[in-house]
Order: sequence, then structure tokens, then C-alpha cells
Amino acid sequence: MTSIRQFLKTFYEWAKTLALVLLVAFLVRYFVLQPFVVEGSSMEPTLHSKQYVLVDKLNYRVRPPKRGEIIVFRFPGSPSLNYIKRIVGLPGETVEIKSGRVYINNNLLTEPYLNGNKTLISENLTTNFQKTIEPNEYFVLGDNRSHSSDSREWGVFPQTNIIGRAFLSVYPFDMAGLIAVPSYAF
Repeated sequence: MTSIRQFLKTFYEWAKTLALVLLVAFLVRYFVLQPFVVEGSSMEPTLHSKQYVLVDKLNYRVRPPKRGEIIVFRFPGSPSLNYIKRIVGLPGETVEIKSGRVYINNNLLTEPYLNGNKTLISENLTTNFQKTIEPNEYFVLGDNRSHSSDSREWGVFPQTNIIGRAFLSVYPFDMAGLIAVPSYAF
């Protein structure tokens, strides 16, 4: 009888511990960090198809998104789809694309993450474009401009669509590390 009681007590302690671990994992997954798998080539050379990243879901609760950050968001045309792109235009700014270059409020945007690809926008997507962004809206572009469906096609989207900031590449292991965010002169 004592051994059964001891077994049940041990089992109960293990069950409590397992339940607590599962609860913490659930809370972290849905409110703090989310894994995301990059699909397609739109973020090359920064991120590649099948690359795994971690998404910080808390950061934008305490501060607004910044230019240059890579975000995961619900696609405006189909909220069940998640996309990953780089923030280029912020609320209140005017984004202009002229001769394949991106300008923010008439200032040329330097984009070191494009890895020397200075032909930024393919002719078939947009030759000239201008959009003033409303409050709480964002303009995003893929780093691989000629192979990206982004704000040039489907426009801006509200901050409420943003799931979080991709901050860490975790797989493949040879690409693991923090995801750099460039600094800008403006």
C-alpha cells in the first residue's frame, strides 16, 4: 500500500511539473516568441528559403517598429497567410520609387543589405511610385526586389497586422545568428 501511495505521489508531482512546463511553453509560443520558416527567395540575400528564424512578439508592444527591421506580418489580402519583409516606410513618411531607387521624404535610402544589387526595382513591378503613409501603417519591401510581392503590389498595411520582429536566425546552423538591422542617416 505504501509503495502505491508513493508511486501516486511521485506521479502527481511529475504531472504537475509537466503541466507547468507545457503551460510556460504555450505562453512563450503565443505571446513572446514564434518560430517562422522563410518561404521563397524574396528576402535574399539576407534570408533564404527554408531558413528558420525566431520572431519577437513583445517588442512592438513597448515601441513602434523601426525602418530596416525585418518583420513577420499577416498578409493584407489574406490574413491567414504570414509574410516576411523589411520595413522601408514609416507612418507619416512619403515613399517614392524613381529610376529603381527608393526615396523617403526625398532622401535616397541607402540599403547595404541588398549586397551590391543596385538595380533595386525591376521595370515590370514599378518604374515610378509615390505613397504617403498614414498613421499606424507601414510600407515593406523584400530584399530581393525583382522576386518579391510586397507593398509595391498590395500597398501598405496597419500595425495590427504585424506579428513581430524577426531577430534571430536559428537554422541552418551555418546561418545562425542575430539578424542585423541597418542604421540610417535620417
